[in-house]
Amino acid sequence: MSIPRIRLGSTGLVVSRLALGTMTFGLQTDEQTSRRILDKALDAGVDFIDTADVYPLGGTLDTVGNTEAIIGRWLQAGGPQRRRSIVLATKAVGRMGPHPWDQGASRKHLLAAIDASLARLRTDHVDLYQLHHDDRSTPLDEMLEALDAIVKSGRARYVGASNFLAWRLARLIGRAELLRLVRPVAVQPRYSLLFREIERELLPLAESEGLGVIPYNPLAGGLLTAKYRVGDAPPDGTRFTLGTAGGMYQDRYWNERCFAAVGQLQALADEAGLPLATLAVAWVMAQPAVTAPILGASRPEQLDATLAAAGVTLDAALLARLGELTAEFRKGDAPR
Repeated sequence: MSIPRIRLGSTGLVVSRLALGTMTFGLQTDEQTSRRILDKALDAGVDFIDTADVYPLGGTLDTVGNTEAIIGRWLQAGGPQRRRSIVLATKAVGRMGPHPWDQGASRKHLLAAIDASLARLRTDHVDLYQLHHDDRSTPLDEMLEALDAIVKSGRARYVGASNFLAWRLARLIGRAELLRLVRPVAVQPRYSLLFREIERELLPLAESEGLGVIPYNPLAGGLLTAKYRVGDAPPDGTRFTLGTAGGMYQDRYWNERCFAAVGQLQALADEAGLPLATLAVAWVMAQPAVTAPILGASRPEQLDATLAAAGVTLDAALLARLGELTAEFRKGDAPR
């Protein structure tokens, strides 16, 4: 299997058409297993690795930074060539310590956060540095000035934003252009067959402005693997029961509306002769604005079905049926 490659938005940077997410590393997944996942993805041709300073998902202030540290030790173990072989992305804004300034997108926090991330990652730069979410308490100009300083110092090559509303991202881009500061080149939104709201405004903005789109949760927290059954309690050891994040994932996807859709999607997957996980990732890849969906795994073998999406082309008729079946998920998130 060969993973296709694509430019990140309108930049000159070329990345694999699938990215590896790492938020399970260090809590749901131990370090040895995390390294096996990284090895498997890289061996398969996935050279775009995404992380964040607050990971692992579901952790506390006692665990923040552990995921980056695991990746850093993996990078170091592979020598300089391993670091040169990947495009490394991380994020900041989440709470990293007990003080009021240990979170957010202030100049003070971002300049400290990038240094801390680089130390844990055991590298002198990241290729993409992203605002993990919006910080309404910090002026956009201040965010951009900090990001601009980080890029000009060589600590990051490009910058992006995750979990921004379309109008706020448009404002961020506009201020960057007006002030002649570093401009975001990518956006990282939640996107799947069970969450399509970003098609209304964010994806058109990304296409118009030449932004790379790196969607997370293409399997809706694992619901689109079809291994869960309606009426069952969320099982232990899954995204739906993981530490401080389990409740959030249950709110997003653990409801009759999503389970009903999964049943119908499974029928289409069976008809197409594909695992539902493969179909779900292939659908995200087929959307014109998308650069590289982010694959997550807690065990290496879980990557088999999602990596296989790189070799799948969905025909127009199947894409239309998938679009029609999940059209309701363009209108709003699942009931809370």
